[in-house]
Formats: sequence, structure tokens, C-alpha cells
Amino acid sequence: MEGIKDKVAIVGMGCTQFGELWDKNHKDLLVDACYEAFEDAGIEPKDVQMAWYGSRETGFTGTQLANALKLEYIPISRVENFCAGGTDTFRNACYAVASGVCDIALAVGVEKCKDHYGGFCMDILDPFDRSMVEWELPPASQFALLATRYMHHYGWKYEDFKRILSMIDVKNHHNGTLAPKAQFHREITIEQAMNAPMISYPLGLYDACGVSDGSAAAIITTPEIAKKMRKDYVLLKGLALTNGAGQAILQPEYNFISIPETVTAAEHAYKEAGITDPRHEIDLAIVHDCFSITELMTMEDLQFSPRGKAPEDVEAGTFTMEGELPVNTDGGLKCFGHPLSASGLRMIYEIYKQLQGKAGPRQLKKADIGLTHNVGGNCGFFNCTVALFGKP
Repeated sequence: MEGIKDKVAIVGMGCTQFGELWDKNHKDLLVDACYEAFEDAGIEPKDVQMAWYGSRETGFTGTQLANALKLEYIPISRVENFCAGGTDTFRNACYAVASGVCDIALAVGVEKCKDHYGGFCMDILDPFDRSMVEWELPPASQFALLATRYMHHYGWKYEDFKRILSMIDVKNHHNGTLAPKAQFHREITIEQAMNAPMISYPLGLYDACGVSDGSAAAIITTPEIAKKMRKDYVLLKGLALTNGAGQAILQPEYNFISIPETVTAAEHAYKEAGITDPRHEIDLAIVHDCFSITELMTMEDLQFSPRGKAPEDVEAGTFTMEGELPVNTDGGLKCFGHPLSASGLRMIYEIYKQLQGKAGPRQLKKADIGLTHNVGGNCGFFNCTVALFGKP
């Protein structure tokens, strides 16, 4: 089956400040992100032919975006796919352009998690919603269980494993100080991370990302049109979305030290992009670090580290800004927070800037191929996206 490698290009992107944005509503954030993208691409709102609007917490139906941008009578679809929602808006826009049904498409994600129905306290649909007689599994508890299983499976002592997780926290906090639009700009030490209040054993305060408001947007077109708009456009190389059906956890081989949705999404995206050696062919990755254990496990699921060896790579500095394969160069979810449907596009924004050589103080010397990764949901029901980007 033919993919869409090199068939779509990003010609403009925008991203708001992430954080506790009490002075802005979701439409303000949409306008800010989209107009930065319009200016970056050198177009006007009237040039957009189709749009995809991602939001889980904030506003339903495509009319939210239509009203914010005054886009009259063009097709706008609302997308919701939990933590993968932002990249899924991008995915829909890419397939529209690749199919030839439009030349200019807009993908945008936004959430107001801090003051809209209490963020994660908003009604959650089955299979995540449970009665009071059933057990509950909030995100921190779920990923803590994965961390506990990883420790047991590979024979780690708590103190030693906690230090590995803390090194991930320190790395991302450092990178976040170099990203002006991040929610948190604060260096931390390994000792602070290890001794922080416990949220859900073995995860402490600094092992978790924040809750934030934010929006990000992308303008997508064909490579032929992109060439006429700018020299430093960015090409999509591979893109995959996988959704769990709840069957994997019924199988005895489900081990809770890997997320199959990430594994399969990566395999599909690599095949489309022609990537055979991810660790050495990819220059940087922006991954879903909702918790430090998520980033650690993702390093193995994306084939950056052999099974059980990601802690060794963390200790070796492999994923730092100066390392062999920098991960979360902008501080990740750890420092941006996680407005669900905006996060995926915020990740693409970082790759876009890095490939253009416009990432400021966090700019890498070599940034030719970049990867983004989102994963969210519950074990067996995860939604995952993996996307790969490159220069023309």
C-alpha cells in the first residue's frame, strides 16, 4: 500500500505560550496559534480550504474554530483522540492534501485544562468511566503500575531506578529553560527529583508533567505549492496512528513493560519513511513524557534502546541535548504541560523549528530527520501516533 511520504509539506506553524492562561479563553488561544501560523506561511485565513480542530476538553464541533477565525462555510471537522488528538488533526489534514481534495489545510489543537470543567475531571466516556463500585485508575496510578512492573521485571532496586527516572526529569527541566513558550522554566537536581513528594509509588512530583492551557497549529500543502511559498518548508516522511481494542491485556504475553500501540505505530511509520535503523537515522525525537517512566519505556518501544537497556542509555547521556539522540529538546510535556489536543502539534512545532534551524538556544547542530510521538489512554486501549519529518 502506497503511503504519503514526501506528498505533503508544512509551510507554517504557530504555538502559544503554554501554562495557566487565566486571561485567555480557548478562542483567544486558537486565534493566537493560527495567526502565527498564517504569518509564518504568508497566507490569510481565507486561503484555508479545509480545517481540522482538535479538542477534548474545550468546545465541541468545528464551529468553534469557524467562529474564532471567522471561517465561513468551509468544511471543519472536530477531532478527539485523547492524547493523540493533536497529531490526529494533523494526520487528517495531511491525508486531505495528499488525496488532492484541497491545496491548503489547517490543523489546530487547543485545550483549556486549568479552568474549564476542571480539566481531567470532565466526564470521560467508556471504557475510562467507571461506577463507584469499580476500581479507578487515574493516569498517575496507571503509569506508576508500569514503572513498578518495569522495576520488578528487570530486577531494579527502588533507589537505583528512581535515580534513572530523576535523570530524565533533570534533563527535561534543563531543556525547558531554553524554550520560551514552556510552562516551567526551572532547573532541578537529581536529589530534588528523588526526594520530591510521592504521587503514586514510585512516581514523585517531578516525574509527572503539569496540567496547562495551550494551542498549536500547522498549515499543510503540497510540496509543489510549498516550493513557491518558502525554501525551508518541512516534509512529512512517515505517519501512523494505532488504537488498542482492549484485547491485548487479555493475553498472557501482555507484560506491562511495553506499550504495543507505540511499537506498532513506530513500525508502520518507519516502514513508510524507509527508516531501518531508528537510533542512528533519526536526529531528534519529541516524545510523550506524561510521566518519566513513559519516556523511558518509549525509548525501547521506538527502538532507540534495546529491551531493558534504556536506563543505561539515560545514564550515558544518550538522550541529552549533547547526546547521540536528543529527546525532548524543548522540555517535553514535563515543562510544557499537557493540554491534550495541543500537545501533538506543539511537538511538531519543535521539530519544524529544529529542521529549519530556528530553535534558538536549543538548536541542534544536526537536525535533518525528526520524530514525534503521542500516547494516551489506558492499558489495552491506548491511542498512539508516530510521525517523521525531514528536509526537502
